[in-house]
Amino acid sequence: MKGITTYRKIFRILNIILLCLVTNSFTISVITGMWYLNLFSIFFFLLINIFPSLAKTGYPSLRLRLCGHGSELLIYFVISTAFSVIFNIAAAFYMIPYSWLEWLQNLLICIIYESLVFWHGIITVYCASLQLGIRNRIIGIILGWIPIINIFALFSIIKTVTKEVNFEIEKSNLDKSRTDVRICATKYPILLVHGVFFRDTEYFNYWGRIPKALENNGATIFYGNHQSALSVEDSACELAQRIEQIVKETGCEKLNIIAHSKGGLDCRYAAARCGSAPYIASITTINTPHRGCGFADYLLNAAPENVKNKVANTYNNALKRLGDISPDFIAAISNLTEAYCEKFNNSIYDVSGIRYRSVGSKLNRAANGKFPLNFSYLLVKFFDGANDGLVSEKSFPWGEKYTFVTVKGKRGISHGDMIDLNRENIDGFDVREFYVQLVAELKSSGF
Repeated sequence: MKGITTYRKIFRILNIILLCLVTNSFTISVITGMWYLNLFSIFFFLLINIFPSLAKTGYPSLRLRLCGHGSELLIYFVISTAFSVIFNIAAAFYMIPYSWLEWLQNLLICIIYESLVFWHGIITVYCASLQLGIRNRIIGIILGWIPIINIFALFSIIKTVTKEVNFEIEKSNLDKSRTDVRICATKYPILLVHGVFFRDTEYFNYWGRIPKALENNGATIFYGNHQSALSVEDSACELAQRIEQIVKETGCEKLNIIAHSKGGLDCRYAAARCGSAPYIASITTINTPHRGCGFADYLLNAAPENVKNKVANTYNNALKRLGDISPDFIAAISNLTEAYCEKFNNSIYDVSGIRYRSVGSKLNRAANGKFPLNFSYLLVKFFDGANDGLVSEKSFPWGEKYTFVTVKGKRGISHGDMIDLNRENIDGFDVREFYVQLVAELKSSGF
């Protein structure tokens, strides 16, 4: 990492100097009398735009190399533009004894070059960056037309993208440094089980970047592949079939289950009632409402029957189009209530021989939850207190070990953050590394 950083600094300085000369090549050619310098300036300008990503090696992916490419161009743009402004003012009043027409020609060439660098850089980072997000992109577009303020907006974009690139390079180097150790190569494979209203799809992974991070560190990953909206009992039956299928096809004997949200209840039921216990080594629940959600009780009791049926039909029809065979919105929601979970916990017991553990998190304020958690947070807080945007903190703990996750400041960690739903790098919480260490602990415990 240090070698790459040194190279980046040297390369950046050289490119900035070169771009400052290129953008003012017309004036330089007038001073020296060497008009062919304008032809060389075109060549060097193209060179800077094609190869500003500094080092061909060191980038974990093409996307990140493009991010590095774009952010470097924007840095070049800011510094060379500042230089060109000072240079042209000085040339106009003090330095260069040439005509105003020639000065305007140089200014025009300078503007064209700088504009091309800027648009190349900004389009590249807008297309390649994950961490800019939709909000920052929109803010950048709006503020980009307001003088002075647009400079601060550009600095914010450069900072965000540069931070993203550096963070991903460090993560890649960390994984490479422990390749031989394979800290996530557990005795039994990992089964990831999604929550309600989501499916395991090929094109949008419910678990974000987590599975790849685990695989990079030696884990073998499988998915539940069950329907998105069924009762706990029906989901558990589907999962039981999936668990038995994986075990028989791979000969792995057992699975370590990591289940999010309602998926934790589904897996507990599958182990206790669906005959899956012999095939399960451990169950780790992530932000699962083991004691239900008080606001779910309220909504189901307060909403008129015709409203509930209309909402349920709308959701069920949409879920069918997304691949569910027989979705049941009302059953899925009803199984998240405090009333149901109390009965569930009184009848569904932990199975001896299976290691149960749990994880929960807290969102610190509504504004930091992505839609729709920014709306549901206040409702859940009214009924249940501190929560992750959907589930209260008091509902998370289950099993022999409970891990609570949060960060300092106003942000906190939401229900979606815990599965990397938005692919966001959060200061103070590396969700991918959290799961790597979670699975590494399973390995060290013999699972």
